[in-house]
Amino acid sequence: MTACNAASAVTEKVNLLGKTLPELEAFFVDDLGEKKFRAAQIMKWIHHHGADSFEQMTDLSKALREKLLACAEVRPPKVVLEDISTDGTRKWVLEVGAGSHVEAVLIPVGENRRTLCVSSQVGCSLDCSFCSTGKQGFQRNLTPAEIIGQVWVAQKSFGSRKDSKNRPVTNVVMMGMGEPLMNFRPAVDAMKIMLDDNGYGLSKRRVTLSTSGLVPQIDQLGDEIDVSLAISLHAPTDALRNELVPINRKYPIQELLAACKRYLKKCGDSRDITVEYTLMAGVNDQLVHAQQLATLLKQLPCKINLIPFNPFPGSDYQRPSRNQLMRFQACLHEQGYTAPIRITRGDDIDAACGQLVGRVQDKTRRSARYAEQALIQVQQVL
Repeated sequence: MTACNAASAVTEKVNLLGKTLPELEAFFVDDLGEKKFRAAQIMKWIHHHGADSFEQMTDLSKALREKLLACAEVRPPKVVLEDISTDGTRKWVLEVGAGSHVEAVLIPVGENRRTLCVSSQVGCSLDCSFCSTGKQGFQRNLTPAEIIGQVWVAQKSFGSRKDSKNRPVTNVVMMGMGEPLMNFRPAVDAMKIMLDDNGYGLSKRRVTLSTSGLVPQIDQLGDEIDVSLAISLHAPTDALRNELVPINRKYPIQELLAACKRYLKKCGDSRDITVEYTLMAGVNDQLVHAQQLATLLKQLPCKINLIPFNPFPGSDYQRPSRNQLMRFQACLHEQGYTAPIRITRGDDIDAACGQLVGRVQDKTRRSARYAEQALIQVQQVL
């Protein structure tokens, strides 16, 4: 007896939004007793046209639509808030369960390019010292539907995709709330939907996963998918990175760089790693740090994104001066590196890099500890 023929036994409808093409094919053949081609048909309705109702899928028979309605659904995250910056950046606050919110940000980059920054966890299981998300603690991983649902919401805000040259979302970066490699399977499945022509049809060079440096998962990632890879480095030495990115104590820099080289070998084409380096005044922005960074990355095909620190409440770090940023960049240029300074976008709506917070029912008590520390500091000042 198939799942949909036994509707009375179904306790929860299957959310088709987060299903990859092979998973949808198995669902239609094994659960519904339908032909395999229905999977691609449904996938296009969901991701090309933004359909969230089977009644909208007019080329399906009434009988099939009723069968789907009995045991399946297309349920994106609920939009709680959409905010638009003066520079055109859009931020969505999305509900992903009772009382839990994540944030996604769409950044206009030039006339025909829009990059969507996608979250992978409610909060973050890591605790990088310069990131607002980490201070919120951690609740849970997002499902594939909750991850790809952020792309669905962003695209639908512009209407249906009309053609491959008129994409509301041209690039996706897994750089929002959370560490995507700590939520490996849902993150990979969501990216497979992004790449699938029946999904969003994005090039593997236009989908980027950013990681703080989970070495085993980087190796696993290279066995499954070859999207672009970015590493959140932020320091040229283990001693400093241990303070800024605590996962470095488990996977130090040389192990991380070795994993990046192995990943590039699996890609099968000419590719660079993107190295993300957030500069904080007096912490990691001195010329000696630039020189150490240039030496460190000499054997890794890479480009370096320089990110001025974006302040958030409760942080003690400061943004470097423009002159200091330019000196740091010039040092890297002299060593032959491509090292653009990332333009801050959306800071007036708290949508800039490192500023995403959402709403997290913290299981780690990390947010409470930070609040207690802040209160003690205030009391000491008074």
